[in-house]
Amino acid sequence: MNILVTGSAGLIGGEVCARLVASGHAVTAMVRRTREVRGNDGADVPVARIVPGDVTLPLMGLAPAEHDIDLVIHCAASLTFDAPEEELERDNVLGTANALDFAKAAGARFLHVSTAYVCGIAEGVIAEGPVPAGTQFANNYEASKARGEALVAASGLPFAIARPSITLGHSQTGQIRDFPSLCNVFRLMARGKVSTFPADPASTLDLVPINHVAEGIARIAERMDEGDGGYYHLTAASPLPSAALAHGVARVAHFPDPLVVRPSEYDPAALSAIELRVGSRMVATFGSYFTRNPRFDDAKFRALTGLECAPTDDAWLDRLIAYGISAGYLPAAPNERQDTAAQAAAAHP
Repeated sequence: MNILVTGSAGLIGGEVCARLVASGHAVTAMVRRTREVRGNDGADVPVARIVPGDVTLPLMGLAPAEHDIDLVIHCAASLTFDAPEEELERDNVLGTANALDFAKAAGARFLHVSTAYVCGIAEGVIAEGPVPAGTQFANNYEASKARGEALVAASGLPFAIARPSITLGHSQTGQIRDFPSLCNVFRLMARGKVSTFPADPASTLDLVPINHVAEGIARIAERMDEGDGGYYHLTAASPLPSAALAHGVARVAHFPDPLVVRPSEYDPAALSAIELRVGSRMVATFGSYFTRNPRFDDAKFRALTGLECAPTDDAWLDRLIAYGISAGYLPAAPNERQDTAAQAAAAHP
């Protein structure tokens, strides 16, 4: 199959390309600024072609007649929760419209990569179906992705919509090529910049490994006949309690032990000036995710793909943390930092 993947330089797009190429598909990788495609392991992916494009341009700046494409997988998006609304409208809504126009002109099917959190602030069981009318969203990012989904459903094209939740490292190794924005919450606690973590005791975070997400998208792509018109949750079998982020920090001997409080007990006036500054932004950007408890039904996804998500438990979280330390994203133990400095000095006397 000839497949064009937008956002191929991104975390999910790059790993999707790697899996499609490994399965024998001819992949045209559309990139914007970065002229390379890498899998989650950082290795170059030998795609058939790399083409420059921009989803904010009509037809993404491409000439459909020059590309023999059977399927467009639309991964490109702005993922910044607190981005200005006009930026999200341009990238996630207009960008989707331009990708759809290209697919129509090319006579291709359309696999749209959205987010499970188009459910907004809804809780309980979230069905694999269209976003209900009147859904209230926690931020402009969620709203923009829902508007993009609506364009796909109304396009008249054969389509499927993949909805990953919060995508983190590999289920077995914890490896992740690029750390998503939610990881900064963890890093702030690990560095002692945030000592108090507001989380509702009943709230959960649906964190999902990158390998489950990428393999799921690849399998939906290969089953577009059966999956036509479907909405599919690429989510955890069991979400983690939100407080697990703070507890994961506390399990590392050289990290601080953050205090978990109910959001109603979070008192900014009791914080230091530094923590007030960084903590306020953390709460403004991610706070609602620490108060909700959605449960994403993925029965349709499992029936279509045959995939089951690996456990997303404390052991997996510990692997993510260990990888973050080894990659230099999270602080190493003091003796390890000294050893690294000594090795560097010896190598460059």
